[in-house]
Parts: sequence; C-alpha cells; structure tokens
Amino acid sequence: MHEIITLQLGQRANYLATHFWNTQESYFTYSTNQESLVDHDIHFRPGIGADGEETYTPRTLIYDLKGGFGSLRKFNALYDVQGERESIQALWDGRTQTQRQPSINQNEYQKSLDEGTSIPQLTAETVRYWSDFNRVYYNPKSIVQLNEYELNSQIMPFESWHAGSELFSTLDRDSDILDRDLRPFAEECDQLGGIQVFSGTDDAWGGFTASYVDKLRDEYGKASIWNWALEDTQSMSSQERLRKKTNVARSINEIAPQVSAYVRLACPPSNAAKMMRIVPNSLWYSSAVLAIAVESMTLPSRVKAIGGRQGALSDFEAVLNVQGNQSLFELGANVRDSQTGRATPSLTNGQANGHDQSTPTNLDDHDIDYTPSNIGEATASVDRVFARVEVTRDESHTGRMESEVRDMTDEWERRRRRLNAEPIVEKYDSKLEFPVIDSFPQDLITTAHAVKNFRVQATLKSTCKTRDRLRLIQRSIRGAIGFEEREALLNGLAEIGEQYQDGDDIDDSSGTGNDDDE
Repeated sequence: MHEIITLQLGQRANYLATHFWNTQESYFTYSTNQESLVDHDIHFRPGIGADGEETYTPRTLIYDLKGGFGSLRKFNALYDVQGERESIQALWDGRTQTQRQPSINQNEYQKSLDEGTSIPQLTAETVRYWSDFNRVYYNPKSIVQLNEYELNSQIMPFESWHAGSELFSTLDRDSDILDRDLRPFAEECDQLGGIQVFSGTDDAWGGFTASYVDKLRDEYGKASIWNWALEDTQSMSSQERLRKKTNVARSINEIAPQVSAYVRLACPPSNAAKMMRIVPNSLWYSSAVLAIAVESMTLPSRVKAIGGRQGALSDFEAVLNVQGNQSLFELGANVRDSQTGRATPSLTNGQANGHDQSTPTNLDDHDIDYTPSNIGEATASVDRVFARVEVTRDESHTGRMESEVRDMTDEWERRRRRLNAEPIVEKYDSKLEFPVIDSFPQDLITTAHAVKNFRVQATLKSTCKTRDRLRLIQRSIRGAIGFEEREALLNGLAEIGEQYQDGDDIDDSSGTGNDDDE
C-alpha cells in the first residue's frame, strides 16, 4: 500500500481540499453487492471512536487561522468531547476559568447532515466557510488552528510572505511541527506513497508552505511531495496584484526546487467563465472548478486497478521530469456532460464552446487551462511539450492504461525524442466519472437536465511555456523588491526556467527585459 498524507494550508486551500474529501467520501459503497473502484486506504486511516466503534477518517492535517474553521468543531460526533475536557482538568487541580470565542452557527446544510433530514441545496450565500459544505468527519489530530492571526483581519492581515515564514519558524521552535502534527500520521503508514500539499502561494501562506516543505524535504528526502499551489486571479488593484505576484515569485523560487511536482492553479482559471458559472468572490464555486481537474488527475493513485496497476505519484514524476530537474507542471482539462457527451455550455454565448465531440482532437488545447496567465503572454514562443500524463474518465470505457514511455534511463532515447520534438505520453483510462454530489455547485454549468457526472480528460504536462511564464513574472516584479533580494530571486527563477528550454534554444532568460505584464 502507498498511503498519501495531505496537508491543507490556508482558507483557499481548504475549500479545494473539502471538495476533494467530499468526492472521496462519495466513492464509499455500503452494500455487499457493490465494490468500490477506489482503494480508500490510500487517503483514509482506521481508528477507534469514543464509543469503541471503528472510524475511518482522512489522512490529513488542516491548518487555518483563528475563525477560519467556521462551525467545524475539533471534536465531532465520533469523539468524546467530555472525555477530552476531563483529561485537561486532570492536569490541573486548581480553579479554572473558561473563556469561549463566540461560536459560529451551522448552516441548514450541516444541520440536515447531523439530523439526517432532507438536504437543502447550497448556494454561494449559504457557504460562508469551507466547513459549510464539508461532508466528512476528521480526527481531532487533523485540526490545527493558528491563533496568532485571525481570518480577514484588517488590523493584522496574513498577507506578507515573510510573515508566513516567520510564523512557521516561531511555531516550529516552540513545538517541532513535524513531530507534533505530521509524524503520528506518517508512522501509521505501511509505505508512504507521497505527501500532497494544498496551499495558497500568493500571500503569507506561501512563506508558511515554503518553510514547511523545506523541513519535509529534510525529513523525507526521497518522498514524493506535490504542491497544488493556488493563486488568487480575481479582479484587484494593480498594487495588490503586484504584491501577490511578488509572493508567487518567492514561492516558486523557494518551493519548486524542493518538491517533486509544483502545479500552479488559477483560482479561478481565466478561461473557465466561457463554459462554467463563476460567482465573483465565491471560493466555493472557483475551488469546485479546480477540484474537477485536481481530483481527476490524481485518480490513478487510488483507483484499485487501471490496466492492472495503480499510477503512483512517483510514476507521474518519472514521465514528466524529462530534463532531470523539472518540477513545474501545467494542468489542463476537458470537461463533458456525461449524459450528452458534449462540452459544457458557454454562459456567454449559449454555445457548446464550439465542440460537439466527446473527445477533443488536440489534447494540448483544453477547455480549461488552470495555469495563471500573464498579460503579454501572447508574445510567448510556440509551446513545446516535453511530456504529459493524461487521465480520461468515461463510464463507457473499460478502464485501461496505455503508455508511450520508453526506458527513460536510456540517454539515446532522451536525445532522440528531444531532437524529434516528441513528447513522452502516458495515458490512464477509468470508467469512474467525476460525481456531481450535493455539496458541489449544482448550477456550475447550465443544462436542460440535472448533471450527475462529468466526463473528464485531465492532462498534466511539462512544457517550455513554463520558461516564458517565469520570464514574464521576473519582468513584472523587478521594481517591487529590494536590491538585496532582487538578484537572488531573479537568478533563482532564471535557473528554474532554464530547465524548460527547448533544445538548442539559448537566449536571455534573466528576465531583464523592459516588458511589463502589468
């Protein structure tokens, strides 16, 4: 077994992760006549509840600021709240005084789950926190509240990249975070298959993540560590945009060299509005768009058999890391209504995005490109794909694994493919479609019928376009950072970008041009 531990760092990341866990929960089967296609032991851990009954909770650590957990309690119905209080009281025999923060009331959706009554449909207005649409129970050890900062504070906002790094250092100095939080989960694993990190990277959570990942790499030197790096792409002032882009640059420079995969995620993707409903300032909607691709892309790592084997995270890395030091990969997806097999309709012109076919002819042209774009990107060179991993989810398929991968340790094969500009491709095919469950926005797309499932074709690729995107970031932030940091940061991004050069394409990669993408 190759268990995967998840880290959720920040409010935006917790929205995406909640969609992820709700989807995993939907794969459970409760009839002896049904067998789940998913190996739940990869992401879930067995335990014992307060009543002695067996429990099954996510292998995850959830970090958020004070007030960020909404109505979610650390101790839920599976665990003994009173017993915890008594254990705390036993440590001190003097008088105690309890001070309670004002509680946040459950929304009607959560009340209906607790009471087992009819479930109301969620809306952008009724989802105030990620816990408002959560469907799973977590072990109390999974809940980690950071009381040093408060969610949406105007007095002391959690925005500075360096503030996040400093917070981690302070917490780690007071109590070793890996020993306190992560190690108990890691020691339960028979064979750790990887660590996936959902995190914001354009605010203080980027600095927090960088420090966390640095310590993870020291402790788990050969482990697969994947960072799903969320970036806010909603409308904002030019000053705010520049600050966030500078934080993104710091995150890429510090995190990408330390992880096995660093996947930038636009929240929301700029071209998603052509086919899906994106409600402004609703993380519930924008994270739902991300969840379709992220959950689909990682599906092979937990499906019991695709062509006779699972697709481990390390298998993906072996395909995508063609140049030997590539970790920045780009995510794209084609999404189809399962019932009609057509592309989801555009909300801008009522057309089906120009497609009627169930499978696009060019897999490098996606309905949704999840990588954040830059102004001026149209001037970038023609894309050259080094390698890609494709995951197709279609109930009409039998479920198989195809591979065009040859022996990647053969230097002659590497040279042949590079000279011929041939991408290395691995394909996974599953009949398990993406389920549209009641915690998911039901009106994310507009159809004449209720959509129960999506057919999804998700692609993760390493491409020379990454180099061009990094150059545009370099040029846009030059004037926003001090001289002492500027040289190290720009040189670091340039070195990362060099890993994505196309063959003999050698030119200025220092980002010293005068172009500005702002």
